[in-house]
Amino acid sequence: MEEIRKEMEGIIRETENSVEILDEKKVREKLIDKLIYTAVFGNEKEKGYSRWLIKTIALELDAVPSSIHDLYMEGMGKEKIDRWFTVPAMNIRGMTYDVMRQIFKIAVEEKMTAFILEIAKSEIGYTFQRPEEYTVCALAAAVKEGYKGPVFIQGDHFQFKAKNYFEDPEKELNAIKELTKEAIEAGFYNIDIDPSTLVDYSKPTLEKQQYHNYINTAKMTAFIREIEPEGITVSVGGEIGHIGGKNSTPEEFEAFMEGYLKTLKEYGEEIPYISKISVQTGTEHGGVPLPDGRVAEVKLDFSVLKAIGEVARKKYSMSGAVQHGASTLPDELFHKFPEVKTSEIHLATGFQNIIYDHLPEEFKQEIYTYLKENFRNEWKEGWTEKQFIYKTRKKGFGPFKEKFWNLPSDVKENILKALEEKFRFLFEQLNVYNSKQYTDEYIKPVKVYPSKPNL
Repeated sequence: MEEIRKEMEGIIRETENSVEILDEKKVREKLIDKLIYTAVFGNEKEKGYSRWLIKTIALELDAVPSSIHDLYMEGMGKEKIDRWFTVPAMNIRGMTYDVMRQIFKIAVEEKMTAFILEIAKSEIGYTFQRPEEYTVCALAAAVKEGYKGPVFIQGDHFQFKAKNYFEDPEKELNAIKELTKEAIEAGFYNIDIDPSTLVDYSKPTLEKQQYHNYINTAKMTAFIREIEPEGITVSVGGEIGHIGGKNSTPEEFEAFMEGYLKTLKEYGEEIPYISKISVQTGTEHGGVPLPDGRVAEVKLDFSVLKAIGEVARKKYSMSGAVQHGASTLPDELFHKFPEVKTSEIHLATGFQNIIYDHLPEEFKQEIYTYLKENFRNEWKEGWTEKQFIYKTRKKGFGPFKEKFWNLPSDVKENILKALEEKFRFLFEQLNVYNSKQYTDEYIKPVKVYPSKPNL
């Protein structure tokens, strides 16, 4: 604690509930790197204080956790924007601060603000990143790179486990509520609720198939509206097709929406509803690994995104359809997402693959040995070792978090250079450069100052 306060001297000064920035240049050049390392790896007291400082510094420097709801419902949902772009939602599993810095660096250069940093419920577990840690990594990266504007942080796939739900619905719902509350308190003002795992295709009608999906999406929407900070309408996403399952249809979407809106009305007449819908188009999270370790080609049906997106905008003024499991798709497909007016695209495994491709062999083997020792029960019958490693190596990020963070600078440089190249390619294809003009028009960031920790 004394070291932190010593580092702050002449750079920032604590006030009663905030901080005063005395030297912005030194905050970026020196202080923020030390604060974020302490915020992730310090003891509980040091973490709490460093996290409070980072969040408060970010707000003072106008990097503000925000909801993308109004851009989605007004700009996209009512088709007021004069060119279409697809918002990239990126899951950063490891080397989080450094990787996010590459994104914010590009954002500043290219006047790009329509992008989301997200983490899924499952990733929170295996990457050892609770929501507050993820938020401070994002805000520290924004501060470091001189980014000013809305910072969209999202809880991805806050997913119901079907087995748990059908054993005890209330218990499973409460578990999702608890995670959602933790996430919103941490500054996640965008939440993707995912009870699509509860869809039952054996039922005779579309409405009955979607029943448990839409009632739980409605319950969670109402809950979020109760706990969201004043002045912020959290952007909520729904999902109709479990990723990896059968392709979604406009008829399924309408059956879901009619049931959802009817149920939501029971909680209040004017409750803002979901701003987007995730659908299944033929992809699978992380891709399908072949026996030799390569990833199988996917037949992605763009007409699903187009058709459901059109219904979403015309009938419900929502932004449109969301594509999951896309980062391992061939490069030549990405320009098509804005063409069919996809509102958002989720990208994760492709970035993970770049990190692993550039790791020193010795470190890589250390992780793979750990996986074989600790996750052997996930090795499916008929899988080769390469298939097993490809599917489980995401689980190396948590146990080796500090080792990833402290990789030698030359190794880190190669990884980050490759990632930057990939980000630039994707952002260009998705048409999100110069998106600042749209967020300036539709998003009015609200600064929610965190409570100062008791020291």
